[in-house]
Amino acid sequence: MPLATRSAAPAVLERPALAAVKIVAQAVAFRVRNLEMANLAGAASIALALHLPFPEVLYRTVFAFVLNALVYLNNDYLDATDDLKSATRNTEKTRFLAAHMDAARAAQAGLVALLVALALAFDVELLAALLLGGGTCFLYSLVLKRVPIADVVAMAVWGLAMPLCGVPLGSALGWCLALQLGSFAAVYETIQVMRDAPDDAAAGVRTTGVVLGAARTRALSRALMLVACLLAALALHPVSALLAAGALLVPLDGAGGDAMERRWTAVKLVYALSWLFTCAWIYFTGKSSGLLWSIAAGGS
Repeated sequence: MPLATRSAAPAVLERPALAAVKIVAQAVAFRVRNLEMANLAGAASIALALHLPFPEVLYRTVFAFVLNALVYLNNDYLDATDDLKSATRNTEKTRFLAAHMDAARAAQAGLVALLVALALAFDVELLAALLLGGGTCFLYSLVLKRVPIADVVAMAVWGLAMPLCGVPLGSALGWCLALQLGSFAAVYETIQVMRDAPDDAAAGVRTTGVVLGAARTRALSRALMLVACLLAALALHPVSALLAAGALLVPLDGAGGDAMERRWTAVKLVYALSWLFTCAWIYFTGKSSGLLWSIAAGGS
């Protein structure tokens, strides 16, 4: 069906409660398909690596899942008007959301209430992930993703804060692991803004990729990759750093669109391998083995 015809098709209106459930499900499913919920696995793997009791791991994972649903729905909600104008993002999912904005607001309010209830019922420290992770994502979606450099910094903070769902806040090793994920998230953001730079420039949006240009954004991405390697080597394990260094071998120049998407996925796979080794090492030895710091899983 031609784009113009498909885009003009009105969304079918549904009852508010059903619409709210469908909107949340669509937001989550889209992110799962696009490998954009890695922080959920990050939170669960940190909790497992730290040898938290299984019921606690499960509870923290559920909290992380609900938090992911909230932040991604909020992102879709804030972007709905712009996405309707896009030739690539004006999908049935976008049109359904735009036709049920009241249901989307109600769904977000319900998710916030559920998260607060879960935190108060189990561990009030989980509110840190909600406030810092959810708050950063809200600010990013609202304004920071259109502010050069701030877009990358915001995603680094978000990448650190969201996995705090799996971290008792008194765990020094848990914070080191969350910091490692934050460094990975900063790299992902530089690749994303490079991928989106042509469309953002055409729309007059000033991201880091638009303002710095391709060459300097690539240089920033490589620098952040080195930071991620350094963090792993000093606080986690030198093999973790060596594996993470594989991201430096992924070419980032001369590519756009689908090619950049594939390279972004390649970097994610490299970091996933490094992360799996890190968590396995800590799980089986009970500590990290960095060149500068060795931190026990139960240390504060």
